[in-house]
Formats: sequence, structure tokens, C-alpha cells
Amino acid sequence: MPEMLPYLYDILRGEIMISESEIRKVVEQVLAELNEIAYADGCTGKDCNTDNPEQCEEEICLNDITAVDLKKQVLVPNPHNLEGLLKIKEATPARIGVWRAGPRYKTETLLRFRADHAAAMDAVFTDVSEEFLQKLNLFQVKTMCGSKDEYLTRPDLGRKFDDENSEIIRQKCTKNPQVQIYVSDGLSSTAIEANAEDTLKAMIQGLKGYGINTGTPFFVKYGRVPAMDQVSEITGADVTCVLIGERPGLVTSESMSVYMAYKATVNMPEARRTVVSNIHKGGTPAVEAGAHIADIIKLMLEKKTSGIDLKL
Repeated sequence: MPEMLPYLYDILRGEIMISESEIRKVVEQVLAELNEIAYADGCTGKDCNTDNPEQCEEEICLNDITAVDLKKQVLVPNPHNLEGLLKIKEATPARIGVWRAGPRYKTETLLRFRADHAAAMDAVFTDVSEEFLQKLNLFQVKTMCGSKDEYLTRPDLGRKFDDENSEIIRQKCTKNPQVQIYVSDGLSSTAIEANAEDTLKAMIQGLKGYGINTGTPFFVKYGRVPAMDQVSEITGADVTCVLIGERPGLVTSESMSVYMAYKATVNMPEARRTVVSNIHKGGTPAVEAGAHIADIIKLMLEKKTSGIDLKL
């Protein structure tokens, strides 16, 4: 334990009164001592993900706090019923049993919260990489949003395309396919890069097995779900399907949804859409979701309907 840490605790409890500048110096000294402990105890080539110990000595090496499974983490010391606590935690990814109430969380709990929040922010504000789009052989169009800020503040612009992008879709996509599939960043680019490839492959393979033809897949930047309605009208597809990033949360920033609609039209009721959500490694696996979606699309084509009128 850092030598200055008990002194800092006394300050925080109000037992020692010092100036703000002196408090800052104490905090800096405690952090410096913690860094020294990290070097001595936690800084190994294994922890640093490197085989070069010299490189490890030049950097502060900390374990990835987000790698800890919250469902298995026990922060309550000597719990009266450990089995019961773990059973409750296994039932939900919520942050329960953190051994604190009110504003004074444990440092580990606070750091994990901030790390997960940062991951959620990154998911929203980063873009899907060009390398990823090239890997999936997807051409790119964008909605009428000119930037990420406009996308977040003007959801109406994320639902439609201008004439130029509409024409690109019209020229590059197969006309009147049974199923038109496309990918959109939505509110989580991270979710797309984590799940879209496996989901898309499983969907296309499943549909091919049923003898259902698919149009030319592509990518829509700054897309909202209703943009699929205009895609449907442009391509003339029977079923239009979009793989889109969900709004990220503290549980995961990698969750993706797939929205589908039969004969979608602009301004149609939301009740005509069918959705499979929560696609990520902690929810429905991408490959399993893709196979399930192929079954749903097959049923849509047979029943010629979607949304609440489609009985699954």
C-alpha cells in the first residue's frame, strides 16, 4: 500500500484540514507510489502483451479493467451467501453487489464505469473503417447528414438520401431482388465491425439455401432505420433488410440490430418492421442471428407481410 494513502484517507474524512494545493500534492504523490507498485508487481511482459520486457519497463502496464466479467466479479468482502450473490449477478449484467451506496463507489467500480462509458462514446463517434468495407466488398453511400454531429441532432436527415446517392444505389444495385440487404453504422460503428461480417455471411448462406436471391449489399453512412424505406423504393426489393448499430450502453457498445420489412415504403408505420436485436457476443451470437434472420425472411416472402402482422 502507498505510504501516503492512509494520510489521504484522513484528509477525505475531514480529520486533517489542509489547503487545496496541498491536497493536490498528496494525490499526486499517492498516484506516483501506485505507479511504482504497478512497475514492481504488475508490469510483466505477459501483462503488457509484449515479449519485450525492456518495452514494458518504459510504460506503465495495467490490466484491462473491461476484461473482467461483471457477472463473476465479487466486490463484497466475505458475503454471507456467496452462492446466492453469484446467482443474482448471473441473471443480469447490471452493476449490483458493488459494496457501496451513494456517491462513494469503490475505485475499481468507478474506473470500470468510466471505461465502459468511454467505449460507448467511442462507438458513437468513430466511423466504420474503409478497410472493413473493402473486406466485405461494400460500396458506400450516405444519407443527407453532412457530419456525425448533424446525424445526432437531425435524425430526420438520416432517414433519406439526396438525388446523387439515390442514383448511386439505383445504378449499382440489382433491380427488383427478392431481398435487398445493406449495412449502416447507426449509433455504433463498433457493433458493425464486431458483428456485421458473420451475420451477413450467415444470412446470405441461409437465403441461398432456400433458393432466395439477394441484391447487391452496400454500406450507408449516417443511416437511421427508416432509410430502408427509400432503399426499398429505389431497388424494388420484396424484402429490405438493414444491419445497423444499436445505441451503445454500459453493458456493451457492440450490440447490433437487424430490421426487416416487406415492400417497405416511405412514411409507412413502424409496426410494419420486424427486428432482431441484441446481436453481440454477450447476447445472440452473430452467426446464430444470421441463420435465424434467414428463416424470418423466408417466412416474410411466403406470407407477404412483416411487422406485427407476421406471426413468428
